[in-house]
Amino acid sequence: MPDIAETAPEAVAGMIDHTLLKPDATAQQVAALCEEGERYRFAAVCVHPTWVSQCVHALSGSPVKVASVVGFPLGMTTPEVKAYEAKVLLSCGATELDMVLNIGALKSGNFCLVWNDIHSVAEVVHERGARLKVILETGYLSDEEKVAACIIARVAGADFVKTCTGFGPGGATEADVRLMRRTVGGSMGVKAAGGIRTFEQARRMVLAGANRIGTSSGVHIVEEARQQANALSPCQ
Repeated sequence: MPDIAETAPEAVAGMIDHTLLKPDATAQQVAALCEEGERYRFAAVCVHPTWVSQCVHALSGSPVKVASVVGFPLGMTTPEVKAYEAKVLLSCGATELDMVLNIGALKSGNFCLVWNDIHSVAEVVHERGARLKVILETGYLSDEEKVAACIIARVAGADFVKTCTGFGPGGATEADVRLMRRTVGGSMGVKAAGGIRTFEQARRMVLAGANRIGTSSGVHIVEEARQQANALSPCQ
């Protein structure tokens, strides 16, 4: 993957899902998130389902996408519930969905249920021309389970695999991103999320194979990228 230290800050912003998923987020904070999303031209803003309509209205006419979450953060609702949740979010205007897979089913070796869980949402998402990211919640998984989850997500029709919710144990690691990229190859996106707060952390995730970063620190990361770009500029 390219070194984003050599990438324009605007391109760095275009790899970031600017995220606000804390349970006590307010309408005012969501409005500020959308304003920052538009100003910095992030890839997307990512919010809880209750805020999707507000974000769609605020970002009308903007290239910034509205992403939301399904089965979040535990992943333990049924495939039917997740598919219905996806339908509602897409009807509200979301164009990217981050779903948590059924972690317990994966760890139980019930791969058919994991496939059905993802496929039921993928069908709904792709009917609307949207994108689906599958959250593995890597902190709960062995390397073998991470590989299995990536393969199932790919076969079931997901567009991305994603490391973490930010609510489980641990966060994104370079080793996990590298393993996920090696497993899915170039056929899918890899989103690193969970504890990424600095430009250097984001840079390392991209070098490991991520092509999307989920973070609540998007503004800080882009401002750090700008500072680094200015420091490297021969005109300074």
